[in-house]
Amino acid sequence: MTLFDVYPLNDITITKAQGAYVWDENGVQYLDLYGGHAVISIGHTHPHWVQRIEEQLNKIAFYSNSVHIPMQQELADKLGKVSGKDEYQLFLVNSGAEANENALKLASFHTGKKKIVAFSKAFHGRTSLSVAATDNKNIVAPVNETSNIDFLPFNDEAALKEYFQTNGKKVAAVIVEAIQGVGGINVATESFLKLIRNLCDTNDAVFIADEVQCGYGRSGKFFALDHAGVNADIYTMAKGMGNGFPIGGILIAPYIKPKHGMLGTTFGGNHLACAAALAVLEVIEKENLIEMSKQRGMYLMNKLKSFDGIENVRGKGLMIGFDVPEDIKDLRKKLLNDYFIFTGEAKPNVIRLLPALNITRKQVDEFLDTLTEAIEEMKTPAPKGVEENALT
Repeated sequence: MTLFDVYPLNDITITKAQGAYVWDENGVQYLDLYGGHAVISIGHTHPHWVQRIEEQLNKIAFYSNSVHIPMQQELADKLGKVSGKDEYQLFLVNSGAEANENALKLASFHTGKKKIVAFSKAFHGRTSLSVAATDNKNIVAPVNETSNIDFLPFNDEAALKEYFQTNGKKVAAVIVEAIQGVGGINVATESFLKLIRNLCDTNDAVFIADEVQCGYGRSGKFFALDHAGVNADIYTMAKGMGNGFPIGGILIAPYIKPKHGMLGTTFGGNHLACAAALAVLEVIEKENLIEMSKQRGMYLMNKLKSFDGIENVRGKGLMIGFDVPEDIKDLRKKLLNDYFIFTGEAKPNVIRLLPALNITRKQVDEFLDTLTEAIEEMKTPAPKGVEENALT
């Protein structure tokens, strides 16, 4: 049997990980500024996270949501405290796509309406509704196509106002990433997010903040939307929530009332997932990682803005992107293959930095020094003899 080939893979097998580093099968050490796609929030194999999971594994790993699982309430209480959203309700799932799927479904249940507003370059997942709200036709199958989702330009307040003047009363929800990840680290303006809040309020629509990648302290606040000083009606979460253990969730405003059978999940909120998620929140709180993300991010961004050779540095906290000019278009490959540093990307020319929130200043400097060296090497013309040999 072969694996279904849907991912272009680097020819690397990671066999060990600790903190901000991973090692391949040959013992080569890599600095990880990718975090497995923003998943590693408190560092690889954090000892408290490992201990929490091991202890739970020796008690019970799984039982279904047909019985009381006190750890779910423990997680809800801790999440409410750390996020500052303790009046919200929590529904636990397994992934970001599932979180967005349930958020969109819940908004339609609550409002009785069908129209969803999403934005250009949005990525909300690969399941039926979430992929329909994703601005990438290559991953939307014919069965996913629907007239219920309208795309508007990201950060375009005039277009948003005009749309709502005509269609506002039909809108069930607006879904937005306060910082677009897959789209290329595009930061929503505070005024744009406040306008969404206002238009949702005046049109009885639900504001869904997709915080799957930009949430959980990555931006220097618990939710990236918090920078705008407004609240969403539903927050979706996943990636950094379990530090690698599959878990997702949605925070739901208290005015949205539940009903038996409305939502459901087999694996969501299982014992091991709750143990992993509790460990993440406990480490975030104990090690002050949201403030650390803010400080490390400011330092990293300020340094990157002084670099010659890269362009348009942007982001918040430890969610940072920059554009790579054509003359060094293979910079990401160079960093990985020659300097053993993992980074993320967004097509066509963006490098994304998504390290663990507890990355050290020394490790940040290690990356900056290496980036300088890699850019200089790529910009230095090869000796004439080398060029001639390459042509023969």
